[in-house]
Amino acid sequence: MSHLSKITTQIHDLKILKKALKDLNIDWKIDSNILNGFKATTHVVDLVIEQQNGVDIGFAWNGKEYELIADLQFWQQPWSLEAFLDRLSQSYAYHSIIQETQKQNFKVCHEKNALDGSVSLVVQRWAL
Repeated sequence: MSHLSKITTQIHDLKILKKALKDLNIDWKIDSNILNGFKATTHVVDLVIEQQNGVDIGFAWNGKEYELIADLQFWQQPWSLEAFLDRLSQSYAYHSIIQETQKQNFKVCHEKNALDGSVSLVVQRWAL
């Protein structure tokens, strides 16, 4: 028997979530907020990631954060669920930091991507 799982994330900003998914080369849509599940089951979500098998993945706001909604038996992404969430979380954190530093008038002066996948940022702000 198949069913949709709700996986809690630390994602709070839909705009940054979209940027993080773009970094992972994952197409998404928001014009339809119906998630198509197995055997024509549906679920209302804020963002849909279509899969080739017709059983889609989505993100839904629960009032506190976005939950990943997926039927894990039909997971069809380039990475395992755990690797997907790790990569998504890292990209989301990167864009969150960039957004917050820009709000405070900092500029990125150096960015380094290490072989282990970590990202090092140096930001600065000139006082007048």
